[in-house]
Amino acid sequence: EPSDSERDITVGGVAAVPAGVFDGVDYVALGHLHGSQTITERVRYSGSPLAYSFSEATHRKSMWLVDLAADGAVTAERIDCPVPRPLARICGHLDELLEDPALARHEQAWVEATLTDAVRPADAMARIGARFPGTLSLLFDPERADGDPRASYAQRLKGRSDQQIAEDFVAHVRGGSGPDDRERTVLQGAFDAVRVDDGVREVAR
Repeated sequence: EPSDSERDITVGGVAAVPAGVFDGVDYVALGHLHGSQTITERVRYSGSPLAYSFSEATHRKSMWLVDLAADGAVTAERIDCPVPRPLARICGHLDELLEDPALARHEQAWVEATLTDAVRPADAMARIGARFPGTLSLLFDPERADGDPRASYAQRLKGRSDQQIAEDFVAHVRGGSGPDDRERTVLQGAFDAVRVDDGVREVAR
């Protein structure tokens, strides 16, 4: 089972082979993949001692201490590696993440936070970092309104004015919540300024 951390080192058209390829070998210590895995009692991945991406947040970092007897008998003990700071993935509305007592265990972790607020919160990184100072990644995945058709932009823009297109874009990235009156005024002012500037350049020609 790979993770997002490994680069592809596949050669040829076969990305994986059956464990039976190693039949007759006393012990196979496999590398490259970052997750500790036991394929058979004689074929194992130790995994990486530290996590290299948030896809490894659920990994138990460890190593195998293997005793190989003269007759080929194998015993293996899994030993946990010291992890200075764990990884955590958290997801939800910003206010919920800041207030949920169940997330206290992640306050000293390296954190990937995914915000599901319909409207992107102001100063989101600073606010999430106040509780989770180890936040390394902040993602936005806004909740969508029921029945959102997610039509293509070509379809949604057809026959619309610049102002309508801008307002539609704001609603799209906010999961259906369009601009308020103040934001509409700002957008209109920006379009008016562009039109004036274009008119001045045309007269100058």
